[in-house]
Amino acid sequence: MRVRGLGRVKSIGRKWRNRLSPGALILLYHRVAEHASDPQQLQVSQSNFAEHLRILKEIATPISLPELTRSLRERRVPARSVVVTFDDGAADNLLAAKPILEREDVPATVFIATGYMKTGREYWWDEVERLVLQPGELPATLDLAVDGKLHRWDLSAKTKYTPTDYTAHSGWNAARGDEPTLRHQLYRSLIDVLYPLAPAERFQQLDYLKSWAGDVTLSRDSHRPLTADEVKQLSDGGRIEIGAHTVSHSMLSALPASLQRDEIKQSKADLEEILSFPVRSFAYPFGTLSDYTRETVSLVKQLDFDCACSNFKDMVQPGADLFQLPRLIVRDWKAEEFANRIASWFRGDL
Repeated sequence: MRVRGLGRVKSIGRKWRNRLSPGALILLYHRVAEHASDPQQLQVSQSNFAEHLRILKEIATPISLPELTRSLRERRVPARSVVVTFDDGAADNLLAAKPILEREDVPATVFIATGYMKTGREYWWDEVERLVLQPGELPATLDLAVDGKLHRWDLSAKTKYTPTDYTAHSGWNAARGDEPTLRHQLYRSLIDVLYPLAPAERFQQLDYLKSWAGDVTLSRDSHRPLTADEVKQLSDGGRIEIGAHTVSHSMLSALPASLQRDEIKQSKADLEEILSFPVRSFAYPFGTLSDYTRETVSLVKQLDFDCACSNFKDMVQPGADLFQLPRLIVRDWKAEEFANRIASWFRGDL
């Protein structure tokens, strides 16, 4: 039964709690880049990222995820502390983000999906963007058989997506309610179809899509993942912690327990082989409460991690679940908006 007004009561309680005892924020970044097309809103420009770190040092206290984890084990949280994390393991985490983090002396954790590191292939959502939202011509129809169901899309009204089209719509993102062209309808539909699939099935479907589109690209240099050697370079210096993020970046709640375990365990093993020391932190792919289960959390605990990060909004207070730490996604915000959001989050306005 839903109690009317309960959500408002909880919100007020959270605000008073945070004003009396401000806890910690864990921020979630993905990329430091400036691509023309960013439909998932995953990138932050280098200039904005540098401003973000300067602001954090002015109005908060940046700390590492291991430091926060140790504090939580002692049932305390350094007041107004902030942890910087990155998900996935894009090459720009080393090439663009690390120099800025080092210059500003801010620690971070980068969670890496190791299967992409091994293959060099773009992340699957980037492949869909490349195939569908980049200029070019596609066949008039697409038929995709998934789990016994046939999905069909008709592009015959406009098979060509011109550079002019691309420029006009490059600012579009999937959070918007509109779908300005058939390409955008197709993009959104394919993301929805591929999202819950098991890894082998998803890559099989992606290979089919590549063949259908006549695409032979493995990875654009601008979108490639880190290599194994680059993961080591990212870790060098000790300011950036490397965490596990599964092998294939799949929705764990859609997988059987045995495959979940393999995905989590193997990603940890892959990274430990590169780094030659234990990997202690984990992040659930996508990370919302529907993307993993209690069983997933239990598996992470069994596999000898110290903490795990999710992706739902909240502050970290003493007593927080170490294996479901909340995070707040950061977008490509200018300095003033970022500062306002950090201040708002510390007030409990989440």
